[in-house]
Amino acid sequence: MLTAAPGGVTTSLRVLPSRHADRVRELARRAGLDCAPGPGRSVTVIVADDAERALRGPRPTGPSLLVCDTVGRTGLVEALRAGAVVLRMADLTEESLRAAVRRAGAPHPSIPYPELSHLLTTGPRSGAPAPHEDRPPALTGRQMSVLRLMAEGHGNAGIARLLHCSEHTVKNVVYEVMARLGARNRAHAVARAVRHGLI
Repeated sequence: MLTAAPGGVTTSLRVLPSRHADRVRELARRAGLDCAPGPGRSVTVIVADDAERALRGPRPTGPSLLVCDTVGRTGLVEALRAGAVVLRMADLTEESLRAAVRRAGAPHPSIPYPELSHLLTTGPRSGAPAPHEDRPPALTGRQMSVLRLMAEGHGNAGIARLLHCSEHTVKNVVYEVMARLGARNRAHAVARAVRHGLI
C-alpha cells in the first residue's frame, strides 16, 4: 500500500487498541497506509492521552509512533530516547500521519524542527540520559558552544561571528562534533545530542 520507509521498503501499521484507535485507523486508510500486518517493516502506533503514560506501559519492539493528546517536554524527550516518533492528536491529518509513519519507519528517525524547537526553548533540561543508554560522548567547551548554536539554527558564518573565530574553525568543530556523536549531518548531530541529554 504505502512505501513509507526509504529505499522502497513497504511499511505497514499496527494500531494498538485504545480510545481513539478507530479514528487513527480510518485516517490511515484514507491516507493509503496499510493497517494489515504483512511483509516488510511494521510501525506500531500507540494512541494515548499522554506521551509519558504511553511510554510507561509495555512497548512492542521495533519502530513506534505515539499519537497523543498531550505531549510535554519530558514525554517528548523520553520518546526520542526510546526511538519513538510523536504526533500530537491536534496535528493529526492524513499528511501528518503519512509523514510520521515515514519518519518512524526510517532507520534513523529524525526530529522535525517544531519538536526540536520545543525541546530547546521550553522548561529545564531533562537531566541525565536514561540508564539503558550508552554514556554520552565527551565534548569540549568549544564543541558544546557550537552544538548549542547549531541547535538554535545558526549557520557557520553566524556561529563564527558569535564565537569570535573564523568560519574555517567552526567548520572543523562541526565535523568534530558530528564525528563524536556518530552523526551523518547537522540535524542528526542535534538529534543525537538531545537524546543523550547534552542539550
